[in-house]
Amino acid sequence: MSVKLPERGRGKFKPAPDYTPEDVKNVLFEKIEEENQMIIDQPDTYQYEDLHYETDKSNIVSLFCGAGGLDLGVELAGIDCVVGTEGTNEALKDREAFNSLRENGLFHHVYSNDFFKEALETYKANFPSKVFTHNHDIRKIKQFPKGDVVLGGFPCPGFSEAGPRLVDDPRNFLYIHYIRCLMQVQPRFFIAENVKGMLTLGKGEVFRQIKQDFEAAGYHVYHKLVNSRDYGVPQLRERVFLVGVRKDIDFEYEFPEPTHGAGSSLKPYVTLKEAIGDLEEDPGEYFTGSYSTIFMSRNRKKNWNEQSFTIQASGRQAPIHPGGLPMEKLGKDKWIFPDGEENNRRLSVKEISRIQTFPDWYEFSMGENIKMSKNGRLDKVYKQIGNAVPVELARAIARPIAKWLYENRK
Repeated sequence: MSVKLPERGRGKFKPAPDYTPEDVKNVLFEKIEEENQMIIDQPDTYQYEDLHYETDKSNIVSLFCGAGGLDLGVELAGIDCVVGTEGTNEALKDREAFNSLRENGLFHHVYSNDFFKEALETYKANFPSKVFTHNHDIRKIKQFPKGDVVLGGFPCPGFSEAGPRLVDDPRNFLYIHYIRCLMQVQPRFFIAENVKGMLTLGKGEVFRQIKQDFEAAGYHVYHKLVNSRDYGVPQLRERVFLVGVRKDIDFEYEFPEPTHGAGSSLKPYVTLKEAIGDLEEDPGEYFTGSYSTIFMSRNRKKNWNEQSFTIQASGRQAPIHPGGLPMEKLGKDKWIFPDGEENNRRLSVKEISRIQTFPDWYEFSMGENIKMSKNGRLDKVYKQIGNAVPVELARAIARPIAKWLYENRK
């Protein structure tokens, strides 16, 4: 059985227009079985004695942790409950001050896993040394460590509306190993994040099945499509969050109301000028090179008083800095820089890090391949930052859980 049709264009295949929900379910069940059979029967590459737990905190297991945007945001939510948001924000300005405050938080990271070596190096450079960082294929981990909370934005290239949306793209099924972790560990809560496109893949049937699979692991699952700019992030970035509460816990999760917007009771949206205006004279390194026809097929440049386009996991696809003249549309799928390409550049690494609401002291690894071109090494950083959950968005999503844990401490 196949639900693919050959078609010329951006993807090798496109979803068939007439498949039924039952067809999609059959593909999903087949892939689940295939993924389970791929777990290699070998000793795990970590030992439980390597793990450090804190008995007075909620211990976190992080899957697909990347550079740590989701993890840092959750950690901030836990610190907020203890010292207050203003106290956390003040300490966050300085790395040493923040590190000294971390011990006061509600959360402790036990184990963090990612297959992207440079992203895990970044994570390791910014989180306490007692966190066990595991650079290993999640499909080959036999037993996951115990934890109170599981985090992770499972990879999503096949869900993205920007790419080929294949119902049976094998990259879409790494979420099964997230569920396998939940079934083994049975944490109190989990938080998962993904792209907007997963909601409509397979006419919505894929997402319904994914949610049912998470529920079958023993959780009440809540989901919502949110825009990061509604929570103080200077970026238009829509993402789906799934939050799970173990069924024996008397707590109904509610997604936080927006804190920023046009309403009188809300703070104004954070603009690019507020976020990166002070970096105009010293932006740091940025990806250079020509702009493709596809890149120039639409507007890539926001004004200073707006929020950024979504930060992509690619230096070449980074939005254009807001300085100078706006881009000009000449015709269908054709835009130009009226003041010339030489007067326009892509947003720098430092700028996109700010837009993703990482603190300025956050270090990003370029890897150890000194023979790689400057653009190649920079692109590894763009990828890490673009793949991350904006820190302030993660902080907002985690706050209701942190508050409940704080109020129900033993």
